[in-house]
Amino acid sequence: MLDSETYTPRLKAMFNDTIKPALKEEFGYKNDMQIPRLDKIVLNIGCGAEAVRDSKKAKSAQEDLTTIAGQKALITVAKKSIAGFRVREDMPLGTKVTLRGDRMYDFLDRLITIAMPRIRDFRGVPGKSFDGRGNYAMGIKEHIVFPEINFDKVDEVWGLDIVIGTTAKTDAEAKALLKHFNMPFNS
Repeated sequence: MLDSETYTPRLKAMFNDTIKPALKEEFGYKNDMQIPRLDKIVLNIGCGAEAVRDSKKAKSAQEDLTTIAGQKALITVAKKSIAGFRVREDMPLGTKVTLRGDRMYDFLDRLITIAMPRIRDFRGVPGKSFDGRGNYAMGIKEHIVFPEINFDKVDEVWGLDIVIGTTAKTDAEAKALLKHFNMPFNS
């Protein structure tokens, strides 16, 4: 990676230079600290039944998510045993990673400009997937849309959950923030 003192992610610079003033004018904020900003991005792969049958699947998903995020992913385990699903306590079931700072901006840039256009039959992301507190959740059916993943070495195609956490108080503010980042909403 580049030297952190000289490298600023493209979207971070765009946020500071153009998005902040635009949001301040659009919503009439009196103070710069009121302007919503990105807080974190959480990525999650749930392996489910595959991980129950083969414990190496969670390890494979962890390696793929680490490659996508550029930061080591954590394996998630079952909190309690559920006999009907053949799940025992502490059994690995998936993997997750939380991105903040420069890595978060880099990931969002790659998601919007590279990965989303590679999704088959892509018509934009739903504009209603907000939680009421300014956080946006979406899913991708195939993690192989990211260019970091070598398609030939993939043994399983995983779905990927992406949650974008913002400091916005309302969904309208969060949607405006993400629209300024060129998030392709379909509604």
